[in-house]
Amino acid sequence: MAAVRDTRAFLSDLFRAAVAAADPYEAIKANLPQQPKGRTVVVGAGKASVEMARAFDALWKGSLEGVVVTKHGTWASCGRIEVLEASHPVPDGASLEASRRLLHAVSRLSQDDLVVALISGGGSSLLALPSDGLTLDDEIAVARMLLSSGAPISAMNTVRTQLSKIKGGSLAIAAYPAKVVTLIVSDIPGDDPELVASGPTVLSRSTPQDALRVIERYGMALPGHVIRHIQKESAGIDPDHPCFGSSEIKVIGSARTSLEAAAALARRQGIPAVVLSDAIEGEASEIAKVHAAIAKEVARNDQPFRKPVVILSGGESTVTLRGNGKGGRNTEFLLSLAIEIADHKDMTALAADTDGIDGSVGEKMPVMVDGGFRRGTDIMKALALGARFVFVGRPFLYAAAVAGLPGVMKAAELLHVELHRNMALLGLSTIDELTSDYVVQSA
Repeated sequence: MAAVRDTRAFLSDLFRAAVAAADPYEAIKANLPQQPKGRTVVVGAGKASVEMARAFDALWKGSLEGVVVTKHGTWASCGRIEVLEASHPVPDGASLEASRRLLHAVSRLSQDDLVVALISGGGSSLLALPSDGLTLDDEIAVARMLLSSGAPISAMNTVRTQLSKIKGGSLAIAAYPAKVVTLIVSDIPGDDPELVASGPTVLSRSTPQDALRVIERYGMALPGHVIRHIQKESAGIDPDHPCFGSSEIKVIGSARTSLEAAAALARRQGIPAVVLSDAIEGEASEIAKVHAAIAKEVARNDQPFRKPVVILSGGESTVTLRGNGKGGRNTEFLLSLAIEIADHKDMTALAADTDGIDGSVGEKMPVMVDGGFRRGTDIMKALALGARFVFVGRPFLYAAAVAGLPGVMKAAELLHVELHRNMALLGLSTIDELTSDYVVQSA
């Protein structure tokens, strides 16, 4: 059985394999619909919608038009498909406009036309179109309450569907009589299509009573008029609407696919791997304690798995915010896990996803890094990989020990010269131009 010499690199490789398994290009390529007699219109919402749209645009040979919405700051283009940006995880005015644009894109179509809906996680906030009697401010207030409640994404989307004129299959109804093919990259444990992005093109089976039970269970103090709106929404969407009879729904990417890809890579490298589940839900800190207990049982008794072993899991953990906390389920998981396994030096863990902004610190908080940096190239690598501040102590301690203050000044000068020389060699004039594109992993 092979030994892992660099556990950090090993786990990073497994994560990259998991991400590659969810590559939208290959998933779209394997699930292209048949060409229609009439127009092909693409609509989409979610954090993966741009990559999905870009793949569809590259692969589709016929005429094509459409619009997708993704989170602010993407700055992407998709050829024949327009890209809009809106707020995530809390909707904004751009979310409202995006919803109207998607509905307009599928209006006035015929039965000879085809609508392809590219749906992925995050679409619930990117599409905001309040039901009659509600406002965008209501949706924003509800979103914030949901995010801080600790409710799983499936429960949150059950509530969202009852407050929207575009979720729960409403977009599919608007596209009728055109055929709707929905391609989904799932972020929902269990991969229920109606819950991904609150199912804009998928008939919702949830009821107002389901939403009220979620609100009660998680102690959400929603505004009274919002509660009353849910209570009176008894009709809902007609499940017998003909648009749902002709539609096709395919989940083309999910956590299960990615976890199996990571497990396969570990096994190819001679390390046994097990997948606990792709549908784990609950508080991130508590989930971490369960994972730690399993790992310690393996370390002590080779149960329920013999060591060495890679233990993989996925799902949708949550963080209940208290005080002025920012959340961040990966950070919460790892901090809790680190406390539990502090005495076990033979365990290494990684918790990761592909965007890191779900109610977390994300892009709002600068990353500061300290790790024994000695050279200007070390500083450049850290900055290129996302750090905004690099602690450099060791060179200055050495310099101070040798020559006092003059030595410290000389060390600072050497680092300054090295930084500017290497930036010039890369053709860069400012630190802001330094990105991960300039970093190549060593073999």
